[in-house]
Parts: sequence; structure tokens; C-alpha cells
Amino acid sequence: MRLRSIAPLALGLLLQAAGSPAEDQRAQYPRLLANSYFEVGVGYIDYPFSARQLEPGFEVESVSVPHAAARVVLLGYRFNKHLAAQISYMRPVEWVKYKDVNGVPATRTVWMNVGGLTLRGSLPLGGRWALDGEGGLGIVTRKGFEIEGEDTPIVKDANYWTALVGGGLRYRLSDSWELGANAIYSPPHASTRQPHTLMLSGGFRYNMHPLSEEHVQKNMQAGFVFPRNLLQAGYASDASGYGVNHFVAGGAVPIFWGGSAQVKHGVTLHYQRNVFHTRRTFSLDWGASLSHWTSRVEGESFYTASLFPVFRFTLVRTRPFDFYFNYSLAGPTTISHVVIDGNDTGRHFTFQDFMGVGLYAGKARHLNAEVKIGHYSNGNLFPHNAGVSVPLTFNLGYTFY
Repeated sequence: MRLRSIAPLALGLLLQAAGSPAEDQRAQYPRLLANSYFEVGVGYIDYPFSARQLEPGFEVESVSVPHAAARVVLLGYRFNKHLAAQISYMRPVEWVKYKDVNGVPATRTVWMNVGGLTLRGSLPLGGRWALDGEGGLGIVTRKGFEIEGEDTPIVKDANYWTALVGGGLRYRLSDSWELGANAIYSPPHASTRQPHTLMLSGGFRYNMHPLSEEHVQKNMQAGFVFPRNLLQAGYASDASGYGVNHFVAGGAVPIFWGGSAQVKHGVTLHYQRNVFHTRRTFSLDWGASLSHWTSRVEGESFYTASLFPVFRFTLVRTRPFDFYFNYSLAGPTTISHVVIDGNDTGRHFTFQDFMGVGLYAGKARHLNAEVKIGHYSNGNLFPHNAGVSVPLTFNLGYTFY
């Protein structure tokens, strides 16, 4: 996917939003979200890596296979009470470790993850219990390793489509919250010598349902301003360094991501449209952006075009301004260059993430100022995923209704 293919989508979104506004229904979930859910599970993963994954001529002293793992249903959609479709992502917490290959003292890692696009069927068992069955497509990505300074692989990369099947048992705590136990399996792949993957997990599901009319009216009549449309222009610079990026991407509980490639400076244009808000604090926007960046080391120019969600939390409301924190992740993006400052970021398809703080000011909240950091990576969908870090970006914007 190149810029010329995604830019018309972004332009179409902008033109549609700029038209005559319909009746304001932003206090109700959008149609896609009204019957959707997300799910988080943690547990045990079995993927028996061994010396079998080594290329001929190599031996290993030991292979360590950690078993703690997580699986997230990023988005599920219920067609009815018996059938749903969902997008998922599964990976171990720590990577497989190969120690002392051919007697050379070193520990090398092999990482892998499984993305999924599956259908899930549900059979009520009576009362609060339900039995699930799941099946569809999975994409397995494995990043191996090679002899340092050479192109001789020791464990090869792998990236292929496969079957993904599983099942589970759920218990309904309320209309919104459920607890569940699940098993998911992908078969071995002979040509890449990839072992099977089996994960057993327990976790929770949060279901969204259309809000009651009473709830919607209370949200709409609360008197708090949630701007409908936002246009922003921004400038990014590494003049202040990457301290903020490193702070939120490091530590015991990182909340953002770094990247091997870094931006020196850049300009960006954003359009965002609010599609949902609660009474006072939370709002959801959809957005589109076009950006030009210059890399930090070689001064290489590259472009990105993105579509993305924005989760905004308005933390402080005063008479002159409202202060918010926002977070965006997994915005589908096309990037014009895949090798940046010698770092292989994967393919032209990637994802955009950003987080920042900002203000809406003025009586009608028409004025906007924001500072944020950014990141591009393909989420390990492909074996190469060096990632791109974007430093502090200063944005000025204008809202309209």
C-alpha cells in the first residue's frame, strides 16, 4: 500500500466530515462499537522450540522456552448472540533464548507472535454460562537470528498464514463484563520448521451495548463541550532530545514504544472527527494525517499517511480552557521508505501510535494547542520491525462544528 492509495481515503473522510452536520448523536456508541467487545487473557503458551529450528551445521547448548503469554482481542463484533468476528494478537511475554550456538558464548533470541482473524460461535448453556468455538485465519511471524556481521541465518525468519482454532467457556458477571477460560491452537508448519502453538488462558471480556435513551440525554445535556471537528498543523524536532520517548518506553511498566530509526524533524497535518463522548471526560475521535519526516542520522526524507483512532481524556475543565490527555494506537499507515538510516522497518504497511497532552481554549473551545510524541511500527506482523520514533511534536489547531 502506497501514499496514493491511502490519501484518497483520508481526503474522503475529511470531505464527508466537512459536510452539513446531522443531528448530534455523539453521546451514543457508533454503530460499529455498539455491538463490539474487547478481551484480555493471560496464561500458558506451549511452542516447543528446539535445535530443530537451527539451520544445518549449527548446534546449540540449550534452548529456553518461556511459557507466560498474553492474548488480546483488539476488536470483536457481535452479529447476533450466537456469532461474532474478531481480530486478535497473541505472544509470549519473553522470547525464546538459544544459548551458545556452536560453542560461541552468547544468548540469542527468537521472537514470535500470532495474529488472528476468526469467527467465534457461542452456545448458551443456561443461566450465566456459555460455550464458545473459534476458527479462522492466523498469521505467524517469527524473527530468527544470524551470524553477526554476515547474512548466514542460524534460525530463519518466518511469516505465513495458517489455521487458528480454539474454544472456551464464559461466565457472565453482568451485561458488560464476562470472565472466560480459552484454548487456541495453530498447527506446525513443515517448510519453516515452526512448531505448533497452543495457548491456555483466562481473562475477561468487556461488551459494549447501545446506551439507553435516558443515559444518552443526560450526556448530551451536561453542558460540556466536545469539539466535533479538529484541524491541526504540527512541527516535530529533536532539539530537546528523546528524553520523553525514553521515559515512557522504558521502566518497569512501559506505556509506549521506542524505535531504532529516529526523526530529526518533520511537519504533519491532522484532521480528527469526534464520534462518541461520555458526560464529561472520555471521547473517541477518528482521524487522518499526512506527514513528512527527515531522519536523524542520514537526513533521509520519507512520508506517512495514516487513519487512526484517538482516545481522549479531558482531565481538567475550567472557564478559559479544558486540559486533556490523548492516546492513539494501531492506526493503519503507509510509509514511503522501509529502510531508514540503515534500519529495516519492515514493509510499506505499518501502524501509527501517538500520545500527548493538550488544551482546548476559548468560550466555544475553537482554539487548540497540543504536544505529543509518536511511533511507527508494524506490530511484529512482519519479521523486520525496527520501528520509527518521532520526538516532541508541537501542534496548533482549530475546531469547528
